[in-house]
Amino acid sequence: MQMSKIRFSTWLCVISVISMIGYLGYYGYWLFKGQPKFSNQSLLLIEVGIGIIIAMLPFFIEWVGHFYFPQVELIFFYIFLYMSIFLGSGLQFYGVQYWDKYEHILSAIMLAGLGYAIFQGISRSKRNAWDMPFLMSLFSFTFGVTCGVFWEFYEFTADGLAGLNLQRYEAAGRMLIGRAALMDTMTDLISDVVGALLMAVIGYLLMKRDPNASRFLVFRSKRQNIFSSYNF
Repeated sequence: MQMSKIRFSTWLCVISVISMIGYLGYYGYWLFKGQPKFSNQSLLLIEVGIGIIIAMLPFFIEWVGHFYFPQVELIFFYIFLYMSIFLGSGLQFYGVQYWDKYEHILSAIMLAGLGYAIFQGISRSKRNAWDMPFLMSLFSFTFGVTCGVFWEFYEFTADGLAGLNLQRYEAAGRMLIGRAALMDTMTDLISDVVGALLMAVIGYLLMKRDPNASRFLVFRSKRQNIFSSYNF
C-alpha cells in the first residue's frame, strides 16, 4: 500500500525549507552588500543552510531504509526545527524569554513519541493500541522524562569536566547561590515532564478514539523490523 496523500509533515518540511531558502537569499544579499542584519551573520547563514539539509534528512533515511517515520513524530520534528534553526538561530529568537524552554518541551515530545515505537517493537504485537493504550502512553511518558534526566546528567558532567556552564550556575562571571543556581536545571526538567506528558496524552487520546490511529505513532515498513509490526 502506498501513501496516496501528501503527509502533513511534508507540508511542514516544505514551509521550513522555503523559509530557510528565503532567509539565505535575503540575509545573504545584505551580507554581500556589507550590511549584515545580525552579528555573526556568516555563521547564521551556515546554520540555516545546515537546517535545510536536516529538514531533508528524514526523506533520505526513509528512502534508504524503506520505512516511514511516525507521522506525529515528524510533525513535532519540523516544528522544533523551524523554532530552533530558522527562528531561534536565524532570526535570533533566543532572546525571547523562555524560548529554550519551549524547545525543551518539543524535544521531550519527540523523545516520548519515540517511546511508542520502541514499545511496539519490544512487544511485537499488533493489538497494543486496542489492548493497552494506557500502558503504551505510560511507557512513552517515562521514556521521554528519562531521556531528559540523562541529558541533565550530560550537562552536569560537561560542566564539571570542561566548565561549560550548560546548567547556568554562573552569570556575569559570578557563581549563583541557592535557588538561582538550580533554576535552569529544574525548569529544564519541568519542561521535559510537560512535553512528555503532552505526547502521552496525545497518543492515548488518539488510540482511545481510534486504535487504528496508532499507525501515526510507530515506524511503518515494508518488512518486519525491530521498530514495527505493521506492514505496508
